[in-house]
Amino acid sequence: MLDKVQPAPVAQGSRLWRPKRVLLSRSAREWAHGRAIAERAASQGIPVFELLTDRLTLDLPNDDPRRAYAQAKSTLAVVVAPPSKRRLQPIAPSADWRVDLAEGCPAHCSYCYLAGSLKGPPITRVYANLPEILDELPRHLGQGTVTSRQSERAGEGTTFEASCYTDPLGIEHLTGSLSETVKWFGAWKADAQLRFTTKFDAVEPLLRIDHGGRTRMRASLNPSLFARHEGGTSPVASRLDALRRMAEAGYPVGLTIAPIIAEPGWEEAYGMLIADAGRALNGVAGLDLTVELITHRFTPTSREVLSGWYPGSSLDMGPDGRTEKRTKFGSIKHVYDAPTMKMLRRFFETEIAAQLPKARILYFT
Repeated sequence: MLDKVQPAPVAQGSRLWRPKRVLLSRSAREWAHGRAIAERAASQGIPVFELLTDRLTLDLPNDDPRRAYAQAKSTLAVVVAPPSKRRLQPIAPSADWRVDLAEGCPAHCSYCYLAGSLKGPPITRVYANLPEILDELPRHLGQGTVTSRQSERAGEGTTFEASCYTDPLGIEHLTGSLSETVKWFGAWKADAQLRFTTKFDAVEPLLRIDHGGRTRMRASLNPSLFARHEGGTSPVASRLDALRRMAEAGYPVGLTIAPIIAEPGWEEAYGMLIADAGRALNGVAGLDLTVELITHRFTPTSREVLSGWYPGSSLDMGPDGRTEKRTKFGSIKHVYDAPTMKMLRRFFETEIAAQLPKARILYFT
């Protein structure tokens, strides 16, 4: 018998993901958090399939990649994170450590950072053993290399990034994982901070939590010119409104302008975006605002995967204006060339200083 769980409160008019099916693995049923996720989905009328094993069984068509993608993207799996997934990894320049509450994302972004990074079909997997995941964090306090050691960001304490492999707010109405983690950080009397970035706006479950100022929400933004690349997400204006409500609730907040796309019209479009952010946050008392600037990049593998997922995308992933860069793992990624990067950086630093004078730019990459 699954525990009775009330649906999480959501913003009126919020764009919420509704998967067509939820798969509950055998091991996930042993965790109260896993059972709660399944019950929450069932209470919303979503079919829940209780699996007899921990193997995810989803009969995807082999002869139709687009249909296979659609079926996988409309599936939420509740599983148990193995020790290898609970082992924290450094995640510079964003934070000291990566903490994964889930893997996969319901959005349909044609530049998706996860493409080529995650193995198998793009099913969203959420972890039932949240207590085990959180138990790993205290031993990493003060052990990172970004905010733990860099004097310019030391005020953030040891930072834990929850958005590397998922958008935790985009699935929060089903999982409750982000709320539980925010509560955990709020009660953890340590010099530490949880961080998450999102393209969604349903922040209601977070507004009344005793967060203790130890969680920073960032809105992931791109101007309307490039909105065609961000399917299934909340409108940018709604994300900015959600960011303001979080700031008014005492959360430190931020902008993740990503990926910065240097295509015709970009200067006017990003200038308007920064101005919109300034208007949205104007007058917030005690505003603690950061900005992270991430330019568009891709790997040969991600380009191949994305071309299969979104064959009609107009996103430019050609060689013009690009250069190859080696990652720390030895793989190749394609980034903008040095003149373009210099031009982009100068523009954003100038615009942010003029329109968001209270903001701190954490990094440009």
